[in-house]
Amino acid sequence: MKPLLCVKNVSKSFGTLPVIKNVSMDVFPGEVVGLTGSTGSGKSVLMMLLAGLYTPNSGEIIFDGVHLEWPFSAQSHGIGVIHQKPTLAEHFDITSNIFLGNEIGNPKQIGLLRRLNRYKMNEEAVRLLDYLGVNFDSLNEKVFNLSGEQRQMIAIARVLTFPLKMVIIDEPTISLSYPNQQNLLGLIQDWQQKGVAVLFSSNNLEHIFSVTDRMIILHKGRKAADHRTDETNREEVMNHLLGIHDPKKTLLSVWDFDSYNLVREKAEKISYHQMLLEKDLAAEGTLNRQLTEKLVEQLQVLEQTNQALLRAQKRLLSEEELKRKQLAREIHDQIIQDLLSINYELEGLDIGSYEKAILDENLSFIRESIRELIDGLRQICGNLRPPTIDSLGIGAAIKSHANGWMKRTKIDVEIDLDAELGRLPESIELSIFRIIQEGLNNIWKHANATQAKISLYHTSPRALTISISDNGIGWPRGFDVSNLADKGHFGLTGISERVALLGGRLHLQHKKEGGALITAEIPHPKVNLKPRMIKKS
Repeated sequence: MKPLLCVKNVSKSFGTLPVIKNVSMDVFPGEVVGLTGSTGSGKSVLMMLLAGLYTPNSGEIIFDGVHLEWPFSAQSHGIGVIHQKPTLAEHFDITSNIFLGNEIGNPKQIGLLRRLNRYKMNEEAVRLLDYLGVNFDSLNEKVFNLSGEQRQMIAIARVLTFPLKMVIIDEPTISLSYPNQQNLLGLIQDWQQKGVAVLFSSNNLEHIFSVTDRMIILHKGRKAADHRTDETNREEVMNHLLGIHDPKKTLLSVWDFDSYNLVREKAEKISYHQMLLEKDLAAEGTLNRQLTEKLVEQLQVLEQTNQALLRAQKRLLSEEELKRKQLAREIHDQIIQDLLSINYELEGLDIGSYEKAILDENLSFIRESIRELIDGLRQICGNLRPPTIDSLGIGAAIKSHANGWMKRTKIDVEIDLDAELGRLPESIELSIFRIIQEGLNNIWKHANATQAKISLYHTSPRALTISISDNGIGWPRGFDVSNLADKGHFGLTGISERVALLGGRLHLQHKKEGGALITAEIPHPKVNLKPRMIKKS
């Protein structure tokens, strides 16, 4: 198969500052290629070159067999472009912006001079926005009155108004809420299934890993790596992003993933400022001072990260000891005491001195006690490791645990599991079970709820979303997960760390109708899914 897009040794400089340096790559029809890089790596500039908005200093780009000449219209070649900041006509309404440059009317041959069919455009705009899960009170609203997220969704709808061969996406999820981010990821999968190529630029590795077939990593304007997504991992990608060439010098895994991303962002900015400062050799004294200040800042950030790791390690050791103590107490206070009680009953049972009816009654009591003892042991073993996971999978384990939890707590639980859940690696299934287990325990202890709901579904071939919600009192004002461990509350902290160790994302939200919502995105090895509809917001 020939590549749809062929980039050959493209370079771009602004003045004396080189931004893109001899970058080459291919994108094939129906392929989703992720493009990522640290701050100053040049990925946004490369996307602007491919969209025809910047002219390269050297190199060539071939699209669908045609050598592109700058400036060119991406749309005329069947290339849709979704920018990080949507470019809309501020004083036009929603429908006019969606069909800008691609208006519906007759006759088509005379372009903008044709008679526009406003009714047809409004009808099609409603269909496209409904497909994207977006609603507006009026399509006549001027876009300068809209939020950044609403404007971005209009820009995405515009790309759906003409035949596509390829879509270029440059960091659009920054301005999108979580539901609309998922809608866009679903749209990327739909394009792939229709044979449309997608070049997806993003710093969100969860999104890159969830929908791409291949990923290209830029570092300081050069292509640092080109990997099949299924054949790499986050540690390898992060090494490329930060320019670490020695595989032995791998990055530490930080359990608080959001803090880790913050540290990474600061480190990238420091590196970028250093690169800019090195260009100004004339100001050597100022350069040395600024570099020193940046190095001090970097040391402070690294020290904060180290302290966070030490606190997490200390907390985990304390929590492990606490669990051992609770397990020992359960075995001593319940199991051993019940065994002693049964033993006393047996020792005191003089078979010859009892009538058969009384003997049968005593034996029946002992048998019932033994059954209760077995049930207690099963519950303890199930808490240590649910046996149904090994034999029947995560779906059966969740149902079994939720049913037992519902009987104990008298809280109704609704379970919504993906019909195509299938089997996942053992470590992922066990972590998902623990997350749900901790989430339900948190509802029982703190939510004052009467109803709970567990959802587990694929959002992409490489990502699962866990949703745990309730109708209780919700999160308290000023709630912060990072402060819970200091107060001895380890449930949500444990959830946060499990999600981070899996390379996922955790979201805590208040529900509009009342109660709390925990959502966790979990990456996993690629599975084959049937085509699906985009979930509405």
